[in-house]
Amino acid sequence: MRRPLALGQQTYLAGILNLTPDSFSDGGDFVDLDLAIQHFHRMVKEGATIIDVGGESTRPGHVPISVPEEIARVVPFIETIRSQTDALISIDTSKSEVADAALDAGADIVNDVWGAQCDPQMAEVIARHDAACVLMHNRPAEEAGVGDVMDAMRAFFDQSIALVLAAGVRQDVIMLDPGLGFGKSYEENWEVMRRLPELSDLGYPILLGASRKSMIAKLLELADPKERLSGSLGTTALAIQAGVDFIRVHDVREHYECAQVMDHCLRYE
Repeated sequence: MRRPLALGQQTYLAGILNLTPDSFSDGGDFVDLDLAIQHFHRMVKEGATIIDVGGESTRPGHVPISVPEEIARVVPFIETIRSQTDALISIDTSKSEVADAALDAGADIVNDVWGAQCDPQMAEVIARHDAACVLMHNRPAEEAGVGDVMDAMRAFFDQSIALVLAAGVRQDVIMLDPGLGFGKSYEENWEVMRRLPELSDLGYPILLGASRKSMIAKLLELADPKERLSGSLGTTALAIQAGVDFIRVHDVREHYECAQVMDHCLRYE
């Protein structure tokens, strides 16, 4: 990657930047290029090491968009921002053509919500660009609640890891995301949170994305996504205690301060 990151010494934050009109939490907030640029720099200033840029919503019931439309949303922004920052840029996509264009534009990481298993060209694109990747666990909605969720996750990750390694992706640039809210029941999402330490046994850094998600909304009875900060901070604290190195968040400053406290308690030397 553009900047090597030492693991185990601090928690890294990935700030969420959705260039979409329909994302569940901030859809439409940053479709204007100038506003998106301002928000990018604000998140970096507040403590984000990675900015995760998305051009297509992945919320339940979202309407898929075409490859050209997704490229048109994200590539001009990445091209513009790349010369202004040394922050790591992640492209949130499961389409290899979008990933290819975004990496050409200056992105460093591919964050694939289907763990490189949806698009058969994704692993090759990541390898060819010598990019890092986040492989997220996902499955069809009808499989939620079937069997042990951690067993299913381990089997999925084994397949994704083998796929990208075979394509030539370096082992030291792979991150795993348990995919809270994707192909899991409400109860399974919380079971994953309780069993996060088990994922460390796979030997790869873990990225967790619980920020503002419906599992928090249901538990705390909060309809407005922007009112879910306190609950989101609870998941961040638990995740850091469980050994998670990367946290994907909307509210960077608050999560950065939470991570600073947790790191000082758990990783202080």
